[in-house]
Amino acid sequence: MLALRLTRAARPAVQLRRLLVAAASGGTGFLLLGTLGYALGHPETPDTALPRLAWCVVPLAATVHLALAVARTDPGTRPRPGLSAVGLGPARLMAVSALTTALSTALGSLLALVAFLHLRGDLKGLPFDGAAAGFLAAGRPLPLPAALTLLALVPVLACSTVALALRPRDPRPARRDARAFGRFGAYGHTAGKETFGAYGRFGTRLRAPARRAESDRATGDAADGPSGADGAESLESTEGAESAGGARADGAAVGGASVGGVGGAPVRGAENGAAAGTGAADAPDAHPDGAGALAPPPAPRAAPAGLPWGVATVAAGLTVQAYAGRTVPALVHLPSDAVAVLAGWVLTAFGLVLAGPGLTHLCGRLVQSARPGALRLLAGRGLMAEATRIGRPLGVLCAVTSAAYSLTALSHGPATAFGPLSTLGALVVTGCTVATLLTAAVEARQCRAETTAALLRLGAPATMLRGAALLRAAALLVLFGPLTVAVADLAALPSAR
Repeated sequence: MLALRLTRAARPAVQLRRLLVAAASGGTGFLLLGTLGYALGHPETPDTALPRLAWCVVPLAATVHLALAVARTDPGTRPRPGLSAVGLGPARLMAVSALTTALSTALGSLLALVAFLHLRGDLKGLPFDGAAAGFLAAGRPLPLPAALTLLALVPVLACSTVALALRPRDPRPARRDARAFGRFGAYGHTAGKETFGAYGRFGTRLRAPARRAESDRATGDAADGPSGADGAESLESTEGAESAGGARADGAAVGGASVGGVGGAPVRGAENGAAAGTGAADAPDAHPDGAGALAPPPAPRAAPAGLPWGVATVAAGLTVQAYAGRTVPALVHLPSDAVAVLAGWVLTAFGLVLAGPGLTHLCGRLVQSARPGALRLLAGRGLMAEATRIGRPLGVLCAVTSAAYSLTALSHGPATAFGPLSTLGALVVTGCTVATLLTAAVEARQCRAETTAALLRLGAPATMLRGAALLRAAALLVLFGPLTVAVADLAALPSAR
């Protein structure tokens, strides 16, 4: 019920993204049902239906990727302070996101079933003069369990992926204590490493209690304060400071605690030490436990580590395509050479996705190089911070665009094997890829909303922020555009010979 209320009360932009998920789910479901119809219409050749079902994996993966991106940008399921008090903790919000995704994808699958039954003529007769009856098996009964099983693939996979990606995580880093190995049979961990025979050496165990008692006595003396001549000197210095009109802490206050002065006013050790001329090097001594000290600045984010592996995978994929043969993979029959070419394409696409964050981080570093101004510095740091979030959708778009370009433009013109289902599959994959990239850009904008508001409060002009966004887009286009064309040319080079 809560998922339905959040779905109904969402903003128009959020509803549009959910409708895109429903449309992609409907297109993928129709492709799966089309594969079932082809198998029903050609029972004499069952081997040709399996490659068609295998090709549906690509739009299925694109649809699930889009559903995950839309679930990440949903403002209704974002954790906020105070929601846990009313029962909406991280686990509950994750469940709401999964249910919202399931509703959108189930709506698309239902629309796909209605359109499939309408084109088969099971509702009101054959439309379009029976043009779709050939590949939808209009004259044969439709097995309902098989159709429902295929239609349930998209909602189940999308819901499971969203629940797995948005599962609650502990923000605290895991503690990894170094394991210490002591003597054989020792209980617990020993503080120091013992050499061979040290345990049985004469007098070793007798001197240990004496050393422990001596350390305890020294600790008690330090806690009791100065005595004797040291106490007299400290008393004289305190009286001198009182007569001069200033109370000075003696630095023995632990953690910056207040020390009682002569006049009864508490005096902070660190502040008075700094006022009396003590250097910055005395601050660690005044705060041995780190209490009251300033937190260190956060460490800069490291560059994504997938760039070398991505480049190596792309090179391996292009090599497999070059040595595979001259056959372009068809949509139905897959000869041995075409299987190798398809494997090369898969490796190339995986390498581009893996190298996308590293390339985006490198693009941001290049933008802010060579004495940058405020505009280039803001654009470059933004690209470096959003490298992982934006780089992977960019890698997917680069892979899809290069595959489509190499199939159509460089493989003897448009492929003749493209029918209505193939065209629908290409539209679903391309639309999901572009929509995922735009949704990732929206997510990046939401993540830097506080930084943008802080810059506006500091007086930064809005034109500079828009210019930084345009500069980021132009830099990514300059880097990924030639890369896409080069990969497409190299992928289609063996087929063009």
